[in-house]
Amino acid sequence: MRLIALIYFFLLLAGVPVVCGQAPAKPVSGPSGEWPAYGNDAGGTRYSSLNQVNNRNVTALKVAWIYQTGELKMYEGTNVMKQAAFEATPIMTGGTLYFSTPTARVFAINAATGKEQWVFDPKMDLRNGYSEITSRGVSIWPAGGRPDGKNVTRIFIATIDGHLIALDAKTGKPIPSFGEQGTVDLNKGMGGRIGVTSPPAIIGNTVIVGSAMGDNQRFDYPPGTVRAYDVLTGKLKWGWDPIPRDSTDKAWATWKGPKAHQAGAANAWATISVDAARDLVFVPTSCPSPDYYGGERLGQNLYGNSIVALRASTGKLVWYYQVVHHDLWDYDIAAQPVLTNITKNGKQVPAVIVGTKMGHVFILHRETGQPLFPVEERPVAASDIPGEEAWRTQPFPVLPAPLGIQSISEKDAWGPTEQERAEAKKRIAQYTNKGIFTPPSYKGSVMTPGNAGGIHWGGMCVDPKQQVLVTNINLLPAIIRMVPREKIAEFRDKANNVVRGETGMQRGTPYVMNRDYLFKVDSNGFIMQTTPPWGTLVAIDLKSGLKKWEVPLGYMLDSAKYPGAQKWGSLNFGGAMVTAGNLIFVAASRDGHLRAFDTHTGAEVWKYLLPAGGQATPMTYAINGKQYIVIAAGGHGKLGTKLGDYVIAFALE
Repeated sequence: MRLIALIYFFLLLAGVPVVCGQAPAKPVSGPSGEWPAYGNDAGGTRYSSLNQVNNRNVTALKVAWIYQTGELKMYEGTNVMKQAAFEATPIMTGGTLYFSTPTARVFAINAATGKEQWVFDPKMDLRNGYSEITSRGVSIWPAGGRPDGKNVTRIFIATIDGHLIALDAKTGKPIPSFGEQGTVDLNKGMGGRIGVTSPPAIIGNTVIVGSAMGDNQRFDYPPGTVRAYDVLTGKLKWGWDPIPRDSTDKAWATWKGPKAHQAGAANAWATISVDAARDLVFVPTSCPSPDYYGGERLGQNLYGNSIVALRASTGKLVWYYQVVHHDLWDYDIAAQPVLTNITKNGKQVPAVIVGTKMGHVFILHRETGQPLFPVEERPVAASDIPGEEAWRTQPFPVLPAPLGIQSISEKDAWGPTEQERAEAKKRIAQYTNKGIFTPPSYKGSVMTPGNAGGIHWGGMCVDPKQQVLVTNINLLPAIIRMVPREKIAEFRDKANNVVRGETGMQRGTPYVMNRDYLFKVDSNGFIMQTTPPWGTLVAIDLKSGLKKWEVPLGYMLDSAKYPGAQKWGSLNFGGAMVTAGNLIFVAASRDGHLRAFDTHTGAEVWKYLLPAGGQATPMTYAINGKQYIVIAAGGHGKLGTKLGDYVIAFALE
């Protein structure tokens, strides 16, 4: 759900903008020049039919305007710099760009000039100990941003302090008739504090929100209930809890133990997708609490770690598909489910694509949940922790083949010197290592991939014309150790009286969790201990399920000091978008560049060094015949990139 605070990271922004020969701009084509939802459409394809900027003229891209939000001033007097992350993707309708900052301030600016129109500040208290300070965006009603002629067009923001707010799209003022003076308190009735980091889903006259929670501190987190509200009044329409609390639910028996049904979380913190034509909501659920010990919640744990289709009008379950049984690895579904049509046996089939932290991509029939490519249940390692019972098998997609690190051995050890490589080899050898789905252990177990992905919250994009799926991934193994609660003092580093990595107390269970990663920090900075690449961009042919290409994404080390570093890839957060101009735009990496890649080949064709980290997903739109590419550049405290407050637009000269 949330990633380790990589406070050891340092900023290595290198390189210069690449601007080569120009080609004349083409007229804007395609049915729409807007970007009205987080993923452009309600199914999160992140595809634009615009092609004025294309793989022949992209080298002529220049900065069109820059807007600064003043966000860094909001952090003054607080201690949130390491938790702050500007991850928002703006939306654009009617010539106005709407977006949110990490502190859930909402901005409306002119999409052609970057001139500010209004700002709304919910005035959140940043001293409440949030695990992450972020907001990935806002949503507009009516869907698509077109006024309905009767009611005020409204912008919805859901905040990390648990409030759903409706704003007048013209003025930025809260709409008094919604909830209590424009706000619904999402914390009421939840038995604890929750937050929201993703934009709400809009379908008809309904706004739908999931929730975000801190990880690994207790067994009895609040329930991960998904809730639907009337967009005009804020009245609750329905709620759906991914943990069955009713013994008549067919999933009840998949939770075993006297306290199993008291578990919390399994929440949907990633973006929810909707299909208005089919009256369906696609909910990506997460790991039940706590992430790494399931002894209090034995069994398969349906509907955790599942893609769940609900009837939008009622909230009733239509179908589900579980991608991890009895999760012990924090393998939430972090990416927005993508709704698209794919060609099977010469026919167009409605599909939902589920990308996972394991690097597994499940392509399912949107109406039934049945796999459209083969999936196998394969045996996996058993747990040696007393009280734990790991599920004996896990689902593995045959096609598309799993992405990223699925296993490592001592031969995969890496270091810039022979001594450092030997050190990495020794470190890998000391842990339990049985491939993907190795359960946590006393000794410490290697997780491949770690909880940062594989596919992370940056998600996927799809070119529906070419039937190509594109996603960026991380290749970072984690190390998970279970420490008996009474022995935590013995586990501490005697020299510094600290525990390396993260500690999750997992209250209500017999064990404390320790999480670390296969890297080291020395006087030279941050050094990975596994063979590169450490981050890649991947394209998959959706007709065949086969990989088209895979290329390194960004870099983390100075190539002057480490020859070849620019081919080693980078850990990355933030996603990609794809356009009809045969281009993929993505930033995300630690080196601070926004890049464009050719959709056909994966070749990098343009890059620009941003003034702060680009840990957000770019978007595009057209105004008066001119196409713009926009990205939020504000950095990511946990990834260690430079913080800032920029929204930057690019266009052809």
